[in-house]
Order: sequence, then structure tokens, then C-alpha cells
Amino acid sequence: MFDVIIAGCGPTGAMLAAELRLHDVRVLVLEKDTEPKSFVRIVGLHIRSLELMAMRGLLERVLRHGRQRPAAGFFAAIPKPAPKGLDSPYAYLLGIPQPVIERLLEEHALELGAQVRRGCAVAGFEQDDEGVTVELADGEQLRSRYLVGCDGGRSTVRKLLGVGFPGVPSQTETLMGEMEVGVSQEEIAAKVTETRETHQRFWLRPFGAGVYSVVVPAAGVGDRAEPPTLEDFKQQLRAIAGTDFGVHSPRWLSRFGDATRLAERYQAGRVLLAGDAAHIHPPIGGQGLNLGVQDAFNLGWKLAGQIRGWAPETLLDTYQAERHPVAEDVLDNTRAQMELLSAEPGPRAVRRLLTELMDFDEVNRYLIEKITATGIRYDFGEGPDLLGRRLRDIDVKQGHLYALLHRGRGLLLDRTERLTADRWSDRVDYLADPTAALDVPCVLLRPDGHIAWIGDDQQDLDDHLSRWFGKPAG
Repeated sequence: MFDVIIAGCGPTGAMLAAELRLHDVRVLVLEKDTEPKSFVRIVGLHIRSLELMAMRGLLERVLRHGRQRPAAGFFAAIPKPAPKGLDSPYAYLLGIPQPVIERLLEEHALELGAQVRRGCAVAGFEQDDEGVTVELADGEQLRSRYLVGCDGGRSTVRKLLGVGFPGVPSQTETLMGEMEVGVSQEEIAAKVTETRETHQRFWLRPFGAGVYSVVVPAAGVGDRAEPPTLEDFKQQLRAIAGTDFGVHSPRWLSRFGDATRLAERYQAGRVLLAGDAAHIHPPIGGQGLNLGVQDAFNLGWKLAGQIRGWAPETLLDTYQAERHPVAEDVLDNTRAQMELLSAEPGPRAVRRLLTELMDFDEVNRYLIEKITATGIRYDFGEGPDLLGRRLRDIDVKQGHLYALLHRGRGLLLDRTERLTADRWSDRVDYLADPTAALDVPCVLLRPDGHIAWIGDDQQDLDDHLSRWFGKPAG
């Protein structure tokens, strides 16, 4: 008997498993693939995801394997510099190989005590008032209190659950891969500059040792289950750029469409959805992996509270209430960005106009905060603008704020030195620090770093502690 079975050991599933283990929840992760991915695709961790890594003590481990880039040029690949003074000490993009970040997050979950079984595919499940019986492809049955589908855009869990996945099917497709080239770097640079005047969904970028990352529009919308061939790339490179650059010896080849779909609900009974199982969208802006990891951070402590018995009755409901609108916004902004990549005259005119508007700091900052998820404000009711937002990694007397969140617990930061959270000490930590770099008297932080309360009144604080962390112990 497990507390939670997670289908899928990608970044979302591994991160969720680790978050649950911080609260001593018994977790089993089922992964249908027998081996981790072998091809090396570079993904990007945005500012908010880097902050979350810092909150759990993972940032230094992740940084060793990545390459930092400026936090700029994200929205529709419009080349504007980052605005000054972004509200984070981690104001950069970290490029990291996808197999590496998946391995690091899986190792993190294993170190915390999660179990991972590879070569195990979910074939069916039945839920009742007490839990979920999960059937594997080989007929084995497992029992858990909850099941979470983190099994990707073609999620078996979502389909078996019968949750609708409405949206817009792919209208265009793009080929993407890594391969060697047969012409000089100077020739490539000149041709890319020329071609991108009219085709934004085209580039060749050096990847080291004569290898290039190649992106080119596909001839049409095909079967995504069928990977493209090298000949497909050559044909489209010749059609778009007038040359195939002598590409050869591919490392990996893939295709992606511009479909956008969002699950109608994130929970049905004891079964929940997270990551690509709950939402799919074009990869423009590099938000996909980040969105899934942030789902896991939002869900983990809430589901753990439900299992440990202290969660308020409606706490788990806030997972969908908070994350569904965030996904809706990502779907909208990726649709907009894809339109701005079109070679048609109308979208090209809009792109030129937006490029001019992004010279205004407020516009540029707004779009950067949207892509990097630092602008999210959950609706916690009336209060100061800071309420519902994440708190940056400020300086405190013990060093840095995020170092106090490694255990995945709430935190009361008290600049007045008059308040207490002692009755919730099994789930909320306390720091009295009148020197903390805040312009409000006290804040209550959730385990995901979002501000749940601001003030200096003990009774008001107790009410909010009960709202987010349940009845006090004893």
C-alpha cells in the first residue's frame, strides 16, 4: 500500500515525488520506459524554476551541469535585452540537457526515499472512497490512496479518467534536431541571417564539435508518433533556405506542432493530473518543463497535507484553482507567439510593432515576467499587491531566505518579534528577524514560496495559519 502512485518519471513526476517525500509520504513512481532518454535536447530553466531549485537546495547541483544565458529574447524570439533590475538573484536562463535535469530530479527523489520502477506502464485503474487500485500492463495490481498522472501529453491516466482535453489541434509543424553540417560557420551565419528576415521558425545554432541545432518549418502536419527523417530536413532546408547545408550524422530528430490543449479539470476523486498530462502547448518561449515543475511544487505540499491529515478541507481544491489559470495564460501566450513567427504580412507587421513596443521598459518587463512565471499572483483575496505573489530570495540574518525552505514547510518571517506559530510548529517554521529586507512587518510563506498573509496581528495570523495549514496540533 502506497500513499501516492505517480505515473511518469519525467521532471514533473520526479519533482512531485521529492516534494511528497519531504513530508514522509510513501511514494511509488511508475515509468513505462525501461531506460532514461538517450538523446541530448537542451531545455531551459527560467527564473521561477531556478528559484524553486534554490528553495530545495538543488540549485548548485543543477548549475554544475548547465550554461547560463541572459534572461532575454524569450517572447517570440524577439531579440531585446532583459530589463534592468529583475526581481530575482537568479535572473538568467539555465540551458541544461534534458536527460541531465531528469536524472538530477530523479536522483533527488530517490535520495529522499521515493521508489521508482521502470518498464511499468499503467494499463488501468479503479478508485473508491479509500484509494485507487492501479493495474499495470503485465497484470500486476497496486494499491494507493492517490494516483497522479504525470505521463505526458498522451496521458494514459487522463484518458482512462475520462477528463476532456479540449483545445486547438496543430495547424503547423516544425522539425527540430541536432546534426553535423558540411559547410563553414560563416556560410551558415550569413544564410541564417538572410532567411530569418522572412522565416522566424528557422535557425541553425552551433552546439559544439561541428554539431548544430537545426529548426525548420515542416512541409505539413504529419503523425507526431512518426519521427522525421534526415531527408525531411534536407528537403525543407532547401525549400526555405535554398541549401541543405550538407547536414549529416543526426544525433536525434523530432517534430513539434502548435496544438494547445488544457484538461477540463485537474482532479477527479483520488486521481490528479500535472505537467503535460494537464496541458500541452508549443515550446516557443521554453515554458513547458517549467510549467510542469511548478505544478509539482504547488501540488506536493497540499497533497501531503491531505495524506498526513492536517490539510484544511478545501486545500487540495486550490491546486486546480491556482494552476489551471496559469496554464490557460501559457496557452494564450504561446498561441500569440506562434502567430508572431508567421511569414505572412499581417503577423510580420504586428511583430514589427511589438518589437518597437518592447523598447518600453514596462512592456519588456511584463513579457519577461510572464514567460519566466515571476509575475504570477494567486488570488488569496483582498490585500496588498504582494499577497499571493512569490517572495524573492531576500537576505535574512541566517543568510538567504530560500535556505530556510529546504524542508518544504511553511515559514513565518516575523520582523516585529512579537508573533508566534508554535501551535503549527510541526508544519510551519519561524524566523524572528527585524533586519530582514522587507517593507512589511511580517509574512507567512507557503512551502512554494508564495505569500499567504501579510500583517502584524496574532489573531489574524492564526486565522490564516488555519486556512493554509489546518488546525493547530494538540
